Amino acid sequence: MLVRDRMTKRPITIHDEASVDEALQLMHEEHIRRLPVLDKHGRLVGIVSELDLLKVSPSPATSLSMWEIPYLLSKIKMRDIMTKDVITVAEDTPLEEAARIMADNKIGGLPVMRDDKLVGIITETDMFKIFLEMLGAREKGVRLSMLIPEEKGTLAKIAGTIAGLGGNILALGTIMGEDPTNRELAIKVADVPMEQLVSAMEGLGMKILDAREA
Repeated sequence: MLVRDRMTKRPITIHDEASVDEALQLMHEEHIRRLPVLDKHGRLVGIVSELDLLKVSPSPATSLSMWEIPYLLSKIKMRDIMTKDVITVAEDTPLEEAARIMADNKIGGLPVMRDDKLVGIITETDMFKIFLEMLGAREKGVRLSMLIPEEKGTLAKIAGTIAGLGGNILALGTIMGEDPTNRELAIKVADVPMEQLVSAMEGLGMKILDAREA
């Protein structure tokens, strides 16, 4: 899967001359938390987050009057508070690479570029949705977590056994195990009773960590 498959196309943007109050209103109306910032030529020149806007907004304890606050916010422009060195990705970037970039840089979204043109945005919310799909969180079945040996053919052996039981693998994913000799596998299976599935996996030598109907 590539970024272009899951990004928000034609993202909502804001002009670099727009004010803080305009940005806050736009985020509120569109239920979003970040805005790519464009200049008068439509080029990406920055990005601004909800947190950036809140940092420059008066606190509830301010001595400013209800008339002074809108005036103050109208004077602060996106060009004054935006992040200018924007980290971006190309639309053909693998999703896991985009997720790595977000995690490594502690950011919640990436503008997506085609050459020098902004064509989308991918966010942490998009990544969470992908994670839910990959682990079958919204599908009914038996969910197993187990330690499997780091050996060639292990997944094929597991899949073949499940198929032999008449089961259907809905989702699976692996992470690093207890040491370099194994991995932790989470798998969701339909059409096989939990007790039968657990027994079959133990029969293959797998260490069951958790089993549940989900």
